[in-house]
Amino acid sequence: MTEATQQFFATLPARAPEVLRVPVAGTLRIDLSDGQRTEHWLVRMRPGVAEVDQGVEQGDGIWYCGVNLFDRLVTGRAQAVAAVFRNESTFLGNVMLFLVFRRFFPPPPGTRDPREVAREHARWTR
Repeated sequence: MTEATQQFFATLPARAPEVLRVPVAGTLRIDLSDGQRTEHWLVRMRPGVAEVDQGVEQGDGIWYCGVNLFDRLVTGRAQAVAAVFRNESTFLGNVMLFLVFRRFFPPPPGTRDPREVAREHARWTR
């Protein structure tokens, strides 16, 4: 597993109050495979709280993803939903867990908040 992926999982609990503002609860198991070996990550989520562990425990949702793709996700170079649509990864179970979890991923490099762009534009047109 890459250093970026390790750091991503290590920071989830601290970032949870900001990201998990919706009423969702459950365990998402993330199976990361490099083709020869699979690591199993468990992310237990509830409003404002994320607990991270490793294990093969059954989750309310299971996301199968390649190590290289996950590295691109945690660095903002790929989008989770697009990867599922392109069949680069698969998901089974409570889809709300996946949709909420993807909020932990950073935006693509160079992306700007549209509200900030609008404020900037308003300053230029005055």
